Amino acid sequence: MTVVMLLLLALLVAGVFYVVRIYNGLVALRENVRKAWSNIDVLLTQRHDELPKLVETCKQYMTYEQETLERVMQARAAVFAARDRGDITALGAAEEQLRQGLGRLFAVAENYPELKADQSFRHLQSRISELEEAIADRRELYNEAVNLNNIRIQTFPDLIIARMFDFKESPLLEFSEEQRRDVDLSKLFH
Repeated sequence: MTVVMLLLLALLVAGVFYVVRIYNGLVALRENVRKAWSNIDVLLTQRHDELPKLVETCKQYMTYEQETLERVMQARAAVFAARDRGDITALGAAEEQLRQGLGRLFAVAENYPELKADQSFRHLQSRISELEEAIADRRELYNEAVNLNNIRIQTFPDLIIARMFDFKESPLLEFSEEQRRDVDLSKLFH
């Protein structure tokens, strides 16, 4: 009887270790999603801080383009609000509006040679473009972390542990077909 008890005890211990291993794996995936989002958040904050400087620099030269400048600032506010709420879907839409607004702003800036020659404008334009590229890279990493997390939460036997401990799926940062299309620069000049 002691052999049976030892065997049952060994199975119980192995089962506990297996559950702990699954739980720890799910925690690691969840934290990778949070880390990936934090990396995006850092870049969004940096861009958020640079945009008012860009708009102020442009205001000095663009006396007739106030609507363009206001659109950029409204889109900036929408991105910040969606980010603060943690609303990934709204963030995607707001990001697209900001991207279009910046595209229009940079296109309109072509009509102002003094602005294009301004060292501050060129620096800010370059900085914001770099941040845009970094945000796009981080989006890809975020979506990969979310995908790994969501697959694992839906896969047996991990889904049992995930449900027991209330692990949730994370939303992908996705864009509509319209948002993925290239910006039509000819429309930006009208």
